[in-house]
Amino acid sequence: MKRPTATDSTAQAAGQPRAAAASLELFETRVSENIEIAPGVRLLTYPRTHDFIPGQVVGITVDRRIVPRYYSIASGADEPFVDILYDVLPEGELTPLLAQLQSGDLLLVSRATGGFLDTEQPGWWIATGTGIAPFVSMAKSGLAGGKRLVHGSRTLAGFHFRKYFTKVLSDRYTCCCTQESGPGVFAGRLTQWLAQQSPPADERYLLCGSAGMVVDVRDLLIAKGVPFAQVLAEIYF
Repeated sequence: MKRPTATDSTAQAAGQPRAAAASLELFETRVSENIEIAPGVRLLTYPRTHDFIPGQVVGITVDRRIVPRYYSIASGADEPFVDILYDVLPEGELTPLLAQLQSGDLLLVSRATGGFLDTEQPGWWIATGTGIAPFVSMAKSGLAGGKRLVHGSRTLAGFHFRKYFTKVLSDRYTCCCTQESGPGVFAGRLTQWLAQQSPPADERYLLCGSAGMVVDVRDLLIAKGVPFAQVLAEIYF
């Protein structure tokens, strides 16, 4: 799937097309917080309206005339609120409006949906940019045991939740940066780092990020002997 150049950044799982989003049942809630955590990246928080499974997405909009977009949840399943990590695209229809929301403003959200789910078994989480969101939810929900996380970004500011994952995963968390360098950061693409590894064939690999990253990593893993069925992906459009 090709990433459009003039749409909002969305956690869009397979089987979650925009046409389906147009028919979502939406519920009113109020914004708790909406803070910028990096240039052009914000964390939106609202009180949880329904239960969810870590890795699922919710449809969000600010107006019923605007088709909701799907975003991965970035909070734990037992927490009383929902965190949404999103890029603000100036040319987008929705994210510039989301960026303007303040505490107490109206927000329209759907029930959680999606099958990008993990187990408590050992495995690998691989993400680029805001594709880290579902893994935040999984980690905060007790699924970090035995997991290795590989996070790619162009800049050091793009390693969202780095302090959290460094604390939770220690040396099982790897940052790969293409445009900047820093202590403990691999200089290059995450595919370059993965090419130097020997990924176990009997573990699951969850990929979340751009279509290009997902395809490249999936092909690399398969070439190294990981069965296709062991790779689960969610693409950010």
